[in-house]
Amino acid sequence: MLAHPRFVIFRSVFVALLALSCLLASNCQAEQKLASTPAPIRFLLSFDDGPSGDHYNNSTEQVLDALAHNHVQPGIKVIFFVQTRAARGGGTEIGKSLLRREQEEGHLLAFHTATAHHSNHRFLSEEEFEQSLQDGVADLTEITGGAPKLVRPPFWNYDERTLTAYEKHGMHILLTDLNANDGKIWGINFSLSKHRNMLKQLTELREQWLAGSLPVVDGSTPVVVTFHDVNTYTANHVEVYLNILLEVAKELNMPTADKPFYEQRADLEKAALARTVRDGEIRPRLPGLWDWLWQ
Repeated sequence: MLAHPRFVIFRSVFVALLALSCLLASNCQAEQKLASTPAPIRFLLSFDDGPSGDHYNNSTEQVLDALAHNHVQPGIKVIFFVQTRAARGGGTEIGKSLLRREQEEGHLLAFHTATAHHSNHRFLSEEEFEQSLQDGVADLTEITGGAPKLVRPPFWNYDERTLTAYEKHGMHILLTDLNANDGKIWGINFSLSKHRNMLKQLTELREQWLAGSLPVVDGSTPVVVTFHDVNTYTANHVEVYLNILLEVAKELNMPTADKPFYEQRADLEKAALARTVRDGEIRPRLPGLWDWLWQ
């Protein structure tokens, strides 16, 4: 028995609508899945406390050489948070020449302090603190042609007063996600737990990454990593650390960008500014014991 023509038309329309509904649902699910996939990570490397003023086996020189020539990604650019007037570093002729070399080789110079020693800014008088800021900005402006936009407080220690002063001079605080814990220069300056340390810290960050709470810049999630270029052990193990970072990312199923490290100063600065402290009322977690000590 032949079906009524109207029934045939109705069935055809119903089937077509059902197929369209399934297609739209499938596309919607695919879009939702795509939207929930975190952007690949990209390691933003930073070095504190330099430059070294040593005449022989200069650790800052070794770091620069390793960043330029390594088997992981030659030509890596990093942020150097520098002490422009350190008595045994940036204030020496060797230190000053290294600051110029860092700029010439495309790295980003940022402010750490301009005191003769690694002074805690919170413990300086108003006059000493302001003088350090003015000196540091002047020193870096002379070398780079522009005032620094980034600052990392010595000992990771800051408060509302110092934060306000930094911002008055156009600088924003950049803390860190991963820390090599290599700030110990005298005595034991090596690490037997490099891999375990980085894995632990990246594991903690992974929750934020999965939740999509970290900023995405140019298609990737900047992950800030901190070393000290005045540490001779670090200087001799730069390539080891580069490999460790890639290894722990793979272990945690955190895909990296096609270029896992930054290669252009402008991209580096843009990514760093997206990760800076913007609200003095919010207290981000500080690395290691500093969180317990200061907060």
